[in-house]
Amino acid sequence: MSLDSLKSRMPDYAKDLKLNLGSVIGNSDLPAQQLWGTVLATAIASRSPIVLRELAPEAKANLTPEAYSAAKSAAAVMAMNNVFYRTRHLLSDHEYGNLRAGLRMNVIGNPGVDKVDFELWSFAVSAINGCGLCLDSHEQVLRKAGVDRETVQEAFKIASVIQAVGVTLDAEAVLSE
Repeated sequence: MSLDSLKSRMPDYAKDLKLNLGSVIGNSDLPAQQLWGTVLATAIASRSPIVLRELAPEAKANLTPEAYSAAKSAAAVMAMNNVFYRTRHLLSDHEYGNLRAGLRMNVIGNPGVDKVDFELWSFAVSAINGCGLCLDSHEQVLRKAGVDRETVQEAFKIASVIQAVGVTLDAEAVLSE
C-alpha cells in the first residue's frame, strides 16, 4: 500500500489527478512531518476508504507515533468544528455566534506536536470540509506564527488533490460493481 499503488489505480480520464498526486506529495517542499500529517488528516477527511487504506501506512512510516495520532486528532476535531462553525456562520440569525459552543476541543491547545503542524493539518481538513470561518482562523494563526502563503497553499493543494482522488476512486468502485 503506497502512493504508487494509489496512483496506479487512477483511471485514464483522471491523468491530471494522478500527476498532481505525485507532485503534491512526491515533490513537496514541506518538512516530512507537515507533509505526512497533512496527507493523513486529509485522507481521513476525504472519507475515502481507498485513499485512507493506501496512504495511512506510508504516513505512519513517515511520522512519529505522536504525530500520527495528532494528525488523526486534527481530522477528528475538525470534523466536528467544521460542521459547528460552518453552520453557525451560515445561519441568518447571527445571535448563534454569541452563544457558548460548549464543545470540548482540548486537543487544539495541546496536540502533542508542534502547534504550527497541527494548525496546518486543521487548516487542510477545513479546506475539504468547506468551513470558511475555520479556514480564516487557522490561516491567521499560521501567518502570525510566520508560516508563508506558499506553505499554506501547499496544504490546500494537498487537500484538494486527495479529495479529488478519493471522489474519483470511490466513484469508479461503485461504477465497476
